[in-house]
Amino acid sequence: MEIGHYNTLRITGFTSHGALLDGDGETILMPRKYVTPELQTGDEVRVFVYLDQDDRLVATLEQPRGEVGQFCFLRVAWVNKYGAFLDWGLTKDLFVPYREQWRRMVKDASYLVYIYIDDKTGRIVASSKLDKFVQTQTDGYRVGQAVKVVVWKQTPMGFKVIVDGKYAGLVYRNEIFQPLHIGDKLDAYVKSVRPDGKLDIVLQTDGKRHVDDFAQQLFEALRQAGGFLPVGDATPADEIYSRFEVSKKTFKRAVGSLYKQGVITISDEGIRLV
Repeated sequence: MEIGHYNTLRITGFTSHGALLDGDGETILMPRKYVTPELQTGDEVRVFVYLDQDDRLVATLEQPRGEVGQFCFLRVAWVNKYGAFLDWGLTKDLFVPYREQWRRMVKDASYLVYIYIDDKTGRIVASSKLDKFVQTQTDGYRVGQAVKVVVWKQTPMGFKVIVDGKYAGLVYRNEIFQPLHIGDKLDAYVKSVRPDGKLDIVLQTDGKRHVDDFAQQLFEALRQAGGFLPVGDATPADEIYSRFEVSKKTFKRAVGSLYKQGVITISDEGIRLV
């Protein structure tokens, strides 16, 4: 059994308060409001295990927005003299002590945090001081590899991201062609692995397969538009992304590919199907 995670536990009996579950020899209560008529002694249920208001182990069928060991973007439900409390989808809010706040948290604002178990109290807590939880030594990443990233924070060079829920990465400002917000979850690609182990990330791959896929998409867009689109080399990069969700570099390569195939013509006004 793991606190702060989903566990599949066996029902050992029932009381007026709910179902009793076997948590590796320790009895855990699943409150009565989660008990359905078809549940019987000996059945197994998949539950999330955490500590209730009295620091007792409790099982719930509620689904938290994050688990221990994960980075999550959560809203502050309330604050008091001890810290902030985040709404993470459970009856008991997630506590962030003031000492674990990178910037003083305010009610109703949302922050990217890391969920962990405090060594001293054994409670599940969160921290917005993410540097100490992000790993910098990567393991086996290769250039062009697809990854999942969460936008972490803005820097003069671009945006820091957390790669695959573990590693530090950076998306350079001149390679961003879309609005980014802290907490955004995106598909991305490894651009390079630096000597210090950190990853340079791009949000699009400019590989041949990606260009070919977009060339087909652009061809279909031309057909649906009646054979003409008012876009070309002079169109700003942000307008290209807003319309097609690709970088201008990918757009130009796709246009060049269609032109070489003889299926479009290019003019100052835009591109047109032959």
